Amino acid sequence: MPLNLVIYDCDGVLIDSEALCDRVVSAELMRNGWALTPADCHRLFLGLTFPDIQQAAETQLGRSLGAGWIGRVVENVTAVMATEATLIPGAREALEATTALGLPYRIASNSSHAEMDAKFARTGLLALVENRIHSAYDLIARGKRGKPDPDLFLEAAAAAGVPPDACAVIEDSLAGATAARAAGMRCLGYSPDNDGAGLRAVGALPFASMFALPDLLRALQSGSP
Repeated sequence: MPLNLVIYDCDGVLIDSEALCDRVVSAELMRNGWALTPADCHRLFLGLTFPDIQQAAETQLGRSLGAGWIGRVVENVTAVMATEATLIPGAREALEATTALGLPYRIASNSSHAEMDAKFARTGLLALVENRIHSAYDLIARGKRGKPDPDLFLEAAAAAGVPPDACAVIEDSLAGATAARAAGMRCLGYSPDNDGAGLRAVGALPFASMFALPDLLRALQSGSP
């Protein structure tokens, strides 16, 4: 089916925020006795929710981190994003080009609304994404799950009134690409640092620059595979 909706991930696709998040999570886990570097956190937790990370940490440590752990992490990450987050090169241009193609778009992220508000305000994207944002935490509150489950992408498609097979997801993580394919959606995998073999293995089409995305969307819009 030709393309009728584009669903963008936030972190690593629009906002260069993953290294910042890794830094905060590493510090929080080290404080609790799990000596993971930011690089370790990136490798282990890219694309996952903080509840998933807490569960992994509690399994590793053999004890609870406490009911307030996620809140503290979200607060610390939000503060860092408000002062340090930057745009992925070509992200603004991709959003503007999506609109110019006549395609609606939505944002679907495992981040909380507070984190995304800080990131988008810091990088000047707030007006472009207003009333288009879906957070996994809205689903978690209703007993559903974020990525790698498909619930978040299906929610975004339903909000736009578009069937899953008319959607394309823009993702950079294996968890996100896996969720997109589980939702029955095409996935374009942003992979600026390598050949995207991992993303391709879970069904995404890798691409290396956000500046190349408009041409890929145009091809999908015309019905190309």
